[in-house]
Amino acid sequence: MSDHLATLREKRQKALEGGGAKRIDAQHAKGKLTARERLSILLDEASFQELGALATHHNTDFGMDEHRYPGDGIITGFGKIQGRRVAVFAQDFTVLGGSFSEVQSNKISRIQDLAIQAGIPLIGLNDSGGARVQEGVRSLAAYGEVFVRNVRASGVIPQISLILGPCAGGAVYSPALTDVTIMVNDTSNMFLTGPDIIKTVTGEDVSAEELGGALVHNATSGVAQVMAASEQEALSLTKSLLSYLPQNNTEDPPQLEPYDPADRMDESLNTIVPDDDRLAYDMRDVLDMVFDHDSVFELHKEWAQNALVGFARLDGNSVGFIANQPLVMSGCLDINASDKIARHITLCDQYNIPLITFVDCPGYLPGVEQEYNGVIRHGAKIIYAYCQATVPQISLVTRKAMGGSYVAMSSKQMNNDVAFAWPSAQIAVMGAEGAARLLNRRAIEAAEDPAAEEARFIAEYKEKFFNPYQAADVGQIDEVIEPRETRARLIRALEVLRTKVTQTIPKKHGLFPV
Repeated sequence: MSDHLATLREKRQKALEGGGAKRIDAQHAKGKLTARERLSILLDEASFQELGALATHHNTDFGMDEHRYPGDGIITGFGKIQGRRVAVFAQDFTVLGGSFSEVQSNKISRIQDLAIQAGIPLIGLNDSGGARVQEGVRSLAAYGEVFVRNVRASGVIPQISLILGPCAGGAVYSPALTDVTIMVNDTSNMFLTGPDIIKTVTGEDVSAEELGGALVHNATSGVAQVMAASEQEALSLTKSLLSYLPQNNTEDPPQLEPYDPADRMDESLNTIVPDDDRLAYDMRDVLDMVFDHDSVFELHKEWAQNALVGFARLDGNSVGFIANQPLVMSGCLDINASDKIARHITLCDQYNIPLITFVDCPGYLPGVEQEYNGVIRHGAKIIYAYCQATVPQISLVTRKAMGGSYVAMSSKQMNNDVAFAWPSAQIAVMGAEGAARLLNRRAIEAAEDPAAEEARFIAEYKEKFFNPYQAADVGQIDEVIEPRETRARLIRALEVLRTKVTQTIPKKHGLFPV
């Protein structure tokens, strides 16, 4: 027996060593942690149960029989985060560059299947040079096994991807199929074709960081939703993010013990919207004052900054927020903002997280470029996502709610449950200047003083329509509230809506505008 135990202990020790001390040192020299170091930070102490630690490849081509490592460059298993069960996999760059092999696929697929069956979140730590070339088409086919399970798990269990090194070629699609992708600035990148291939094919000279670094995918492409300054921060953000999500789509998000008074009123809200509607204010200040203290977790912070999306808490309960940001492009909707908002509505709906929408939107961004690139198609995504959502939906108009954007941004006619407005709300078909000219062009042109006549019509239009009371009169706004009352009003409304039940028409699925 002692021989058997010695053999087992030797194999286990070798698995723990990854690619060996030299490669671990090289990993550290790049400012990166090893896969096991990352898991030790992410998971609760002594909670990790590893599966497949001794699996190895059986490829003998290109001398690969001399390069076998227990685990084959990936660590998979179960653990706990803040006492909640999770499934994890972590690619080990110290072993053959973390290259994606048939064994890697089998191990990831196994953990994906078990996570779906157990109804627990799946977290993937990606750090791989790409497909293992020595395995030929087998490593490519192996991607498909992972993709099909990514899609099967979508909307069933939360899937979070961390990019902690290179992620290239077919490997990028697995994170793209998950709910949230977190990248580390300066040490992670994602791209389909690398700088060398681009240089050969198009002649463009670009570095890996410029092509697919964390800033690129958080600020320009929108592929990633969160950017961290370090691996430690990325792992910490993962824990925070998970605290807003349920274990699976049949459960409610975890509720924290309330730590911020439900009836807290912030007098600053009563003056935050400037009297001059040409002046902007920061919607992030509104969110901070309304939600539980220090509970706002923003997604896509750097991308499409004219819209804000993320998670927060109200009286300890997880909610998803969507807001226009008056500080950027006056909060108008464009192609990227539409994609950002629609994706977040769907994400919240699939995990039973109530939606709260803060509206201050003058409309859609006009322009030939927007029309040519399909702002209609992208704008339709917001409408589809709100109409499809069955979770509680509450809206608050803080200032502008103009034209089509008023309808699109969680209006009463689109499955909204409760609609509030501040006295500063301006709910109208179009801006006063445009409306005055459209309705009174001939009268203005015929007037002795056209400018004065136009100003009179503008003032008249504003007085009649630039307020929330006509919308409240016809039932499109449920209540006009004092801004300082917002937090208490939202909490009361959510309390009522917590047991909301919605019947949907049976169907396989609809055609989401893409």
